[in-house]
Amino acid sequence: MVSAGKNIISQRSFCLLSWFPKSAVGSAVIESLIAHREKGISKRLLKLIRMQTSFWASCPFCIDMNSYEFQKYNITREEVEALQNKRELEDVGSFSEKEKAALNYTREITSTPISISTASIDNLRNKFSERQFVVICSTIAQVNYWTRLIQSLGIQPAGFSSSCSYLDLEKYNTLH
Repeated sequence: MVSAGKNIISQRSFCLLSWFPKSAVGSAVIESLIAHREKGISKRLLKLIRMQTSFWASCPFCIDMNSYEFQKYNITREEVEALQNKRELEDVGSFSEKEKAALNYTREITSTPISISTASIDNLRNKFSERQFVVICSTIAQVNYWTRLIQSLGIQPAGFSSSCSYLDLEKYNTLH
């Protein structure tokens, strides 16, 4: 069922993008560059970054897709609540210092207008190598791109995470 949902969304997205082929090609290139495995960056951290960006940008489709099977990455309900800004990141003891630094940085980059502090950049660079820093930044930017594009096309959640009520997808609907 999930793969069917993924196919429907891919078909719908690229059908819409086919009206302007350069956008479809550019979107496909960006998608092909996603970091799924990177030495020194856990899959859990990449999942947390994608989820944080999705919640911070209020994209219901992205929350649904990027939160799918978050339990596989040992992400707890308390951590999801922190990503939703219902709890302070600093108050969640299960987040590592690296995760907190990356998530705070994600929030700064995803906020509009963007307001990045040099202290956050320095903090992230002290915890990660230059390559890892670039992977983290490009992951945040890539998810931000998709949140804006998907919302502007009016694409609704596809039911990836329909069994998880505490994602509160309906609270993030930006379509009026």
